[in-house]
Amino acid sequence: MENHLQQLTNRIYYLPDDPETDRPVMSAICGTDQTLIVDAGNSAKHAKLFLDELDQWQITNHHAVVLTHWHWDHSFGTNQLNRLTIAHENTKMHLEKMMEYDWSDEALDHRVEKGLENPFCSEMIKKEFGADREITITLPHITFKDKLEIDLGGIRCVVKHVGGDHSDDSSLIFVEEEKVLFLGDCLYPSIYTKKPEYKIDNVRRLLKNIEMFDAEMYVLSHESPLSKHDFMGYTFLLQLICDVSEKHQRDHLNLVNELSTRLNRKLNQLEEEIVDCFMNGLSVS
Repeated sequence: MENHLQQLTNRIYYLPDDPETDRPVMSAICGTDQTLIVDAGNSAKHAKLFLDELDQWQITNHHAVVLTHWHWDHSFGTNQLNRLTIAHENTKMHLEKMMEYDWSDEALDHRVEKGLENPFCSEMIKKEFGADREITITLPHITFKDKLEIDLGGIRCVVKHVGGDHSDDSSLIFVEEEKVLFLGDCLYPSIYTKKPEYKIDNVRRLLKNIEMFDAEMYVLSHESPLSKHDFMGYTFLLQLICDVSEKHQRDHLNLVNELSTRLNRKLNQLEEEIVDCFMNGLSVS
């Protein structure tokens, strides 16, 4: 896995995701006056690696970080970054709740048993932090309700709250001059439910919000950046599954058969998993 900073566009750099301990993409948007960091990483080690990489590229004028949402892998490096932190008001609310948590194996296992912690997240926290675990939750300095605009000098970032199944506080960051849209995890299914879920209405609302931005590159936090063509294929599939799920409701066999017919092939593993998430969403609605 590539652990070095990559250049995405003229003024945007990113550290690729690392599935080994569920490290998401970390990015830097570089204006002539300031640089905005997108997401704080999943630990002090992750955040330090990113700062060291920025130093290698002589990117030093970074004063602020914006969080796409509250989940541990995007926020546990905030203290190490030690920068002005910006987030949605719900992100702050979720982080405040986490400040009371104990992060020992016993406490993590107990929260998993009670359904308060995702088993995968618990496993990855143990792996990233090891046995001697020091976790400091840092709250954002600035919060917003719907939208925030940040002028970095010659480059402007629009931070917009979009919500979604994955996390109610999900926000995206659009850089108009570079035609890049940072999506965080907003397009992924829920993880703090008994089973991963997509709700038809939530996905449709999210896709409408995303369509408002005229991007050429799309950055999702746990995969490589996508071209407009590839991203349109991704959202077409989600829209199609929304429509077919609404039509067939919990009839899994007919849903899969119609999807296969519309796509003119058998579903691949990812598509089957997405269908399962919609079925899970329908079964609890």
